[in-house]
Amino acid sequence: MFCTKCGAQLTDDAKFCATCGTPAGQAPPPQVQTQPSLTPAAEKKYCYAGFWIRFLAHLIDQVVISIVGFVFFIIALVFTAGSVMSISDLADMEDPDPALILSLVGGWLIFVIVSAIAQWLYFAFMESSASRGTLGKMALGLQVIGRDGETINFARASGRYFAKFLSAMIMMIGYIMAGFTQKKQALHDILADTYVVKQRDSLDYE
Repeated sequence: MFCTKCGAQLTDDAKFCATCGTPAGQAPPPQVQTQPSLTPAAEKKYCYAGFWIRFLAHLIDQVVISIVGFVFFIIALVFTAGSVMSISDLADMEDPDPALILSLVGGWLIFVIVSAIAQWLYFAFMESSASRGTLGKMALGLQVIGRDGETINFARASGRYFAKFLSAMIMMIGYIMAGFTQKKQALHDILADTYVVKQRDSLDYE
């Protein structure tokens, strides 16, 4: 028989280990698996950003994206319709030309595709840049970083962006996780091993 703590050999009738004093036959306490966190050096500089401040940053980003997208949509609509006929002619026409309908539908699909790509590039480039965050995050002093406090690269920022679809697919629970996980991580943060933080020297909340 051997000690479960130090491995010393024990006699069959031993109740305690003569080396370390551990009761014979007592299993060592289980190792608790903790959620990965920032390194000690990074935790001295940053504090995890909570759900509501992240939500506000998201709203700012959506307002910016919506305004820019609306402007480009109007421009695209005018040019697309104008390539076939004027908007006034379209309003007076009871049976529009199929070519016009295809042109408008095609223009709309192109706009949707371009918008999706632009939104991905916006988040991925901004979060992997020196600013480490989108305009919404920058406005509130938030940054997206890796475990060592480093700036994440474009590929990792892209993975974090596309992982947001998983966060949204499960009834937005992936986003809500940022409100109750220990490190304030949403599902896409956990998958990308990233953290949304704010520097402690400018911290104005707990």
